[in-house]
Amino acid sequence: MFNRIHHVAIICSDYNRSKDFYVNILGLEVKHEAYRAERKSYKLDLAVNDLYQIELFSFENPTERPSRPEAAGLRHLAFEVDDLDFVIQQLNAKGVLTEAVRIDEFTGKRFTFFSDPDGLPLELYER
Repeated sequence: MFNRIHHVAIICSDYNRSKDFYVNILGLEVKHEAYRAERKSYKLDLAVNDLYQIELFSFENPTERPSRPEAAGLRHLAFEVDDLDFVIQQLNAKGVLTEAVRIDEFTGKRFTFFSDPDGLPLELYER
């Protein structure tokens, strides 16, 4: 019935700050950027290794959504990586703080969390 997840949409509070984070810090590829004057809104399509897209939106005065304590709804966005230690080192060198590495009790895989500029929890999950 479903083929795959097509995209994940993220609404940010500061478009330029979030664009810089996702493009220059995380290294996601810009596929398309548009400004919709009637909505006073940007839409930025980002590629993650050409597999999935993240749609980054800006809207005037978006409502804050709690991330912690964990609230009902989407919990986090996870990125699979080959070398967790390397990616953590790269992010830390760019000023992105990461949590302590943990082990998934069901898979035995290593993972950690960090946050985007709006506090959205992002996970790194080692392949």
